[in-house]
Order: sequence, then structure tokens, then C-alpha cells
Amino acid sequence: MAHRLQMKLGVVAESDRLSSSADTVVVVEPSIGSISRSKGQLYVLVTAPVVGHRTQEATRLAAETIQNEYYYDESAGIRVCLEKAIIAASKRLSHVRDRYALGSNLAAGPIGVGVAVVRGNELYVATVGPAEAYLIRGARLSTLPDPHRERGLPSQDLEPDVWRGEISVGDSLVLISPNMVSSLGPDELKDAMLTLHPQSAMEHLHHRFVIAGGQGSDGAIAFEASEVAVTHKGRTLVPVRPAEPLAGAADRGPIPLADSVGDGVAAVQAGARQARAAAGSALQRAIHRAQDVLPQRSAAYRRVTPMSSRVEAQRRAAVAILAFIIVAGGLGLGIYAFGGQRPPGDAIASVTSGQKALADARATLTKVFGPGIDLVDADPKKAFDLLTAADASLTVAEDAGIPVTTTRPLRAQIVTGIDRLSGMLDVHDAVIFTFEGGEAPFDLQQVIRGPDRDPVPYVLDRGTQSVYRISLADGKATLVLRAGQEAAGATADEPRLLAVGGPDLLILDARNVLWRWRPADTTGKGTLVPIPVNGSTGWGDDVRGIGTYVRNAEDGLYNLYVVEPSEQQILAFSPARDGSGFPVPPSGRLATARAVDTMTSLYIDGDIFVVENGLIERFVSGRSDGWEPTLPNDTLLRKSPVFTLIASGSERRKGRLYGFDPSNRRVLALDKADGRFREQFRLAGDARDWSDLRSYYVVAGVDGAPDKLVWISVDGIHEVELEAAIGGPAASGSPDISGASPSGPNASAAPAP
Repeated sequence: MAHRLQMKLGVVAESDRLSSSADTVVVVEPSIGSISRSKGQLYVLVTAPVVGHRTQEATRLAAETIQNEYYYDESAGIRVCLEKAIIAASKRLSHVRDRYALGSNLAAGPIGVGVAVVRGNELYVATVGPAEAYLIRGARLSTLPDPHRERGLPSQDLEPDVWRGEISVGDSLVLISPNMVSSLGPDELKDAMLTLHPQSAMEHLHHRFVIAGGQGSDGAIAFEASEVAVTHKGRTLVPVRPAEPLAGAADRGPIPLADSVGDGVAAVQAGARQARAAAGSALQRAIHRAQDVLPQRSAAYRRVTPMSSRVEAQRRAAVAILAFIIVAGGLGLGIYAFGGQRPPGDAIASVTSGQKALADARATLTKVFGPGIDLVDADPKKAFDLLTAADASLTVAEDAGIPVTTTRPLRAQIVTGIDRLSGMLDVHDAVIFTFEGGEAPFDLQQVIRGPDRDPVPYVLDRGTQSVYRISLADGKATLVLRAGQEAAGATADEPRLLAVGGPDLLILDARNVLWRWRPADTTGKGTLVPIPVNGSTGWGDDVRGIGTYVRNAEDGLYNLYVVEPSEQQILAFSPARDGSGFPVPPSGRLATARAVDTMTSLYIDGDIFVVENGLIERFVSGRSDGWEPTLPNDTLLRKSPVFTLIASGSERRKGRLYGFDPSNRRVLALDKADGRFREQFRLAGDARDWSDLRSYYVVAGVDGAPDKLVWISVDGIHEVELEAAIGGPAASGSPDISGASPSGPNASAAPAP
């Protein structure tokens, strides 16, 4: 049976919109069949980055112009009509520029337009200026088309780009202001559209935007294609009846004398009805005459109550109601005061049980930390059991009414003991570089150690869409690449990912063009060129990570690895012999294709380590080899770790792998060979700086020196020596108190992963 599509619409109600927003939303769903078949359904979003009543009038004028011009124009197809409608709106805003003071507002940003048309299963989308369109298909989020925020309305040489595609059941489209996307992020937008109805999704996103302190532009439209069956209704069956019901019947009955008897009975019945009616009329007349003879009572005079009497009656009623409320309230308070209290015996019993639990906790802690006793070093397993029992006793004591001020010192001893048992070390943080000033606010996203000939930090900044080389010797930041920069006949787009391969720094931009920066010396000079990668144009905008592995150190040749969700693989590219690029088609490094969308970190040293769904996994020869890290048994104090980043500075299956657990703001050190937990680190003084840790790399220690962790916050570079700070808790040899015996493969040499 044939089917058609129906759009489930979601918009934010005008009453819920922010007063500081000047955006305008227009939705047109024609009710006339001919218009719906020829023009389809129109969805318009007009955004403005500035606030003001005139700006709102300008956005409304642009939206109405696009709607009227699109449905009035019958001279061409949908694509051409949309382009002409947007150009007409731009011209009209240019004519009334002075009226709406657009000349001054353009300094803060142009007016953006997002338009979508759905006709049947055809979808047309166009965006101009600060307006974004996202297509959600198969749990993947795509941008349609690529927005250019530097242009907008009004503009003299505007050439709108209209994207055309197919829309199927389950597909969703969102037209939204970039102000909301920058505040919430595209991942939250995708999650809301996949799990909620479009209307509920828009209300949820707007609510989150308001809670996050969002101001200004908040326009958004969303619709989802659903399936509606086209049914066929047949004609209603009508029973056939003869025109004359008695057609063909005999004039007289077949039984002799039956008709005469029936007529007689009917005559008798009619006479009886007439007699009954006559008798009833006579009885009614007699009753009415008797009522007329009875004596009648005259009507009473109307009484008028004075206003003073009425007010006095109301006052007395109010006093009575108030007295009733006071009496009822007094009775309730008396019942609560005397009948609701706990009997003295129960209170004494509770205090007694609390004091007993407190005494048990103190006695248990004395067994662990008594004079001349330190079970944390002597018997870690027994110390852990005793500390767990002491914590349970303190919980019972607090529930029984023992003040927290009394139990706090005892809990501090338990925390110190568990930290020592779980190898928790306090470390000091030092700020080694800070970004200041600049045209746009800095938003550092990734840091990586440079090549061996230039081992200084290189950072990727999303705020300025640039990559910088940081010289720690003189405290200078040197620009390596910026969006829009031209080099070797090509123009760079916004940088997205960094990696180091041999003597080169690799930069992947938003158009999946791979750039190579090769330092000339240690002063910040070098050469920047794009290098070709076979099939890179087919990658989507969701590449999860890139990495390298040096295969020929003398010639500076290295393999390139790309985590590509659309291929469900970790793609491996072999270099050309002259190192000019990666011309050969890639091979998949996973033995079986699998979803890699949730991979958040990639580290390669001969083995491939990834962080997926908060867990660390190691791949050897394309398969997970069973390497599984043991974890500290400190769930009494902290949640189980959920990793997001990994890094190491040592060779294959030597040294330690460091994983970051953001929920507990700690870094865990794991043995690379067998996954055994070694120790964990947190910033001294319970500092919360690691709540803003975005990326890091590790510098391996030399000649017994501790490893160093170099990490970035939103606008600074920090350095931490991974050894216990003075005054922090000392590790007790990182004892294994979990009872697990980690296992792993032997640390042997292996070819490239």
C-alpha cells in the first residue's frame, strides 16, 4: 500500500522565548492540495546576534518577505525560487537599512537565515549567515549545507547555496541559532532529537540553554519525518427495499371473516379511548371548581434588611470562623507537642546504640593506627577490612544522632588510610604558559609534544581556529596554521586534530585536508604544506582521532592511522617512498569492523590503545588481546573510574600508561605490559583545576626521575611532576587489595600495529 510522509514539528513557544532574542520563526504548511504538491511545506528561521526592538522587526520583515516571494513565484523550481526569495529579502533589508539601524548593528554580526522546504520526499535546505542546519539520519549528525557566518543579510553580492536531498522516515532536520549550538554543543542536540519528540526536544534544549545562562539569539525549528498510510474507503452498502411495501399483497386476508372481526375490534378500541378521554376531562373540571371554593391567603409584604445589620452579621460570621481556626490549630499543636514526641526510652536507646557504634569505630581504628601500629604497611588486606568496618560503624553512629563534628576526625583517618592503600599521591601543579589578549577568547582543545628535533608543546586553539608552537624558553607563541591561511597553493580550514609522526607535526582540518609542519630548527621556523591522503575526501565530519607509527626513522617515514566511524574501522595508511603523502588505499587495523563512534582517545606505540565507552582496550594484530587494567579498590571513597584520555612517554610494553578519570579528577598509572594498577595522582590541596583538563601528553623521566604530565586548561599550559608532593599522603607500595591477579602478554618486540 502506498505511503506518504508527515512532519512532526517542534518549535519553542513565543511565551517561552527570551526577551533578549530578536529571532523570528515561520512555519507554513499549506492546506490547499495544489500548493502543497507544487511548493511543499516551508520552514524559515531568521536570527540576529544583536538585541533590540528594531532588530526584531528586521528579522520579521525578512521572514515575511521570504514566505511571500517563495509562494508567489511560480516561474521556476523550488531551488531557484528559494534563492530568489532570499535575495529579495536581502534587497529589502538593504532598502530599509537606516530605518532599522542595521548599519550600526552589522558591526556585531549580520542577520542569518535558515530555510527548509519539504515536498513529498524531497528536502531543500539553505543557510546564509549565522544560522545552522543539522540533518540527523541513522543516529548521525550532519551539517547541511556548510555555513559561512561571515556573510549574511543584507549583502550586495549574495549567492545562496541550496542543498537538495531525499528525506526518509525517521530523518530529522533542525534549523537553529549558532548561539544555542555553541552553548549546548551538537552532541546534546543529537541526543535530544534521537530520544524525544521534536517538540519535547526543542523545549528541553531551550530549557538547558536558559539554565546555562544563555542570552540573545535562541531561535530553533525541528521536524521529523514519520510514515502515514494512505487508506482507501469503499462505497457504503445500502440495503435494497421495494418501492411499495405492500406491492403484490392480496386485497383481503385469506381467512374467512378475519377481516370483519379485526375491523370490529378496532372500532371497540377507538370507542373506549374516546370514553376515557371524556371521563378524564369531567374529573379535571370538578377538581378545579373545588379548588376555587377553598379560602386563599394574601401575598406577604417584602422586607428590606438595612446595610448596617447585614455588615454586623458578616462580622459575626468572620469572628466565628477565625475562632474555629484558632481552636483547631491549638489542638493540632498540642497533639504534635505532647503526642508526637518519641518516648524517652526510644531516645535513650538510640543514643546508647550511637555511642556503642562510635566506640566500635574508635576501637577498630586503633587496631589500624594505634601506638606503634601501622597495618596499612604491615597487612594491607586486613587494614582494608578494618577501615571498611569502621566506616560502617560511623554511618550507624551518625544515623543514631551522633554529631558529624564528632565523627569527622575519625572519617579523616579512614580517608587517609584508603588513600594510602589505593596508592593515591598528591602532586603540585605549575602554570608554564598562559594565553592573554587576542582578537577572540582562547579555547584550547589539544596539546601534543613536538617532533624530536623540536620537543616543545604544540596546541590547537578552537577560539582563534589556530595551531601554535609554544617556546617555554622565552614564553612566546608562534603561529603554525590558522583557518584561511594559504600555503603551497591551498587554503587551510579550521584545524581539528593534531599528531606527531617522525620529524613532522600533522594537522587535520575541517575539510579533512592533512597538513604537514616540519620544523627547520628550534626557533619556530618551518615549512607548512598539504599532503595527499588516499580517500580523505570521503571521510565525514566525525573523525575521532589520528595517530602515527614510525616505520623508518632514518628516512622519516611513518604510518598514518585514522579512527573513521563511517568505515567502522581504524584505517592504516602506508607512506610513499619519498614521504610526499599516503597514495595507497588504506587497510583496516581492526580484524572485524565495529562501531568506533564512542572512541575518545588513541595512543599507538607498536600496540594500539583506545578509550571506548570509558574503558581502556589494547589491540594487537587487529584484535583485542585480553589486556585489562586492574583498578584501585577505593570505591568506599570514589566512584569507579570512567576514562576519557590516555597517554604515555615510554616505549612499547615498557613504563606506564596514564589514564584520566574526570569524574574523580585523578590520573591513574597502569603498567603497559600487563595492565597492573601502580598508583594514582590528584592535585594537592584538593584543587579543582583538573575539572578543566582538556588534553595532555607525558614526558618520560630519565635516570630514575619521575615522569612529567603536561596538560592544558581553557587558556593555559600546566606541568605536573608525577611524584608525591611534600605533605601529601605517601603510597604504601600500591598493594593489591582487590584480590585480582592481573595477567597480560609478554613484553616482546613486534612489527608495526
